[in-house]
Amino acid sequence: MKVLLVNGSPRQHGCTDRALKEMKDALEKEGIGTELLWIGARPIGGCLACGSCHRTGKGCVQKDIVSEIGERLDEFDGFAFGSPVYYAGPSGQLQCFLDRLFYAYGKKAVGKPGAAIVSCRRGGGSVAYDRINRYFGMHRMPIVSSNYWNQVHGNTPEEVEEDLEGLQTIRVLGREMARILKAIGLAKKEGIYSVEEEEKVRTNFIRQAAK
Repeated sequence: MKVLLVNGSPRQHGCTDRALKEMKDALEKEGIGTELLWIGARPIGGCLACGSCHRTGKGCVQKDIVSEIGERLDEFDGFAFGSPVYYAGPSGQLQCFLDRLFYAYGKKAVGKPGAAIVSCRRGGGSVAYDRINRYFGMHRMPIVSSNYWNQVHGNTPEEVEEDLEGLQTIRVLGREMARILKAIGLAKKEGIYSVEEEEKVRTNFIRQAAK
């Protein structure tokens, strides 16, 4: 079993990285493999709404870090996405990354556990945390929780070290992710964990007025 941990901060070794490494260590102590990915500091293009990924089934037409990871999603059994909090939301890079990843490759994530981690200097963490969790909620992914909302506080990695409760929250998150993955593994062996789905029904909220 393997979990992909994505660092959505423009700073490779900042506060978000410190939190993700705490989860990484907890997972590895439970015998779960990990891969820590930094998406970089360069801008990531947003979705072009061209629909090519759905028409062709060949993934996103923009060939970058999103398409690289999208093609590899089958390698992973669970996911954790971490971000600093900017204006009460995730980083722009991570939002573009997630928009395109889940739109073009989301079927590969169905049924796999997902976790959101946010890093705050002071506030806005709950809103950013909620924003990331919404991707999981559209792909039947078990949302992994902890003993508090998954966030750390600090302006530097050194300050995050002083957030003992925050680091504990992330350690518990790692253990919870491992527990869920092991339970899913056992359920698959027993043939009782299925990710089959119905054909999607799409409706609009706007209707032609009755005459």
